[in-house]
Amino acid sequence: MGKGAPMGPDSDAYKVVLVLHLVAVIIGFGGVVVTGYFGAVAARQPGREGAAIGEAVEKGYKFSEWFIYAVPVLGIILVLLSEDVFAFSQAWVSVSFVLYIVAIGLFHGLHLPTVRRINAILKETGGGSQASAGELDKLGTKAGMVGGLLNLITVAIVVLMVFKPGFP
Repeated sequence: MGKGAPMGPDSDAYKVVLVLHLVAVIIGFGGVVVTGYFGAVAARQPGREGAAIGEAVEKGYKFSEWFIYAVPVLGIILVLLSEDVFAFSQAWVSVSFVLYIVAIGLFHGLHLPTVRRINAILKETGGGSQASAGELDKLGTKAGMVGGLLNLITVAIVVLMVFKPGFP
């Protein structure tokens, strides 16, 4: 280090923050995608096994959340370190932040409550009763749809970050 520009996208400081930003994206969003798959497995697995997988899924989400929360903080730092190469007024930056806020709202408002309800049913009944099986199916469908939408939003943000539409 020490050979880069003092500030801007070529600086060592910018590159270090960019690496942290990318690592946070990979661990945070990657963790949610993988954990979502295991959530679907938990919903199909009756008894204590399903409840145990569901509990691990919820813990995986909690772990991933902290990295997801770091993503916009590090993104803001990158914009500030860029020495006006990038700006909050650029469409790709603004739209990315809006999509991130929408995703966080969907995650906390719909997805996590659904996952928690699935886990509660699995713990209470083991998913073995006819009534719980029907509710698990509905909740699993909802979790899958919201999870899929969250994955699409994540891909849209990555596309914005890579192609930077509107950037000179």
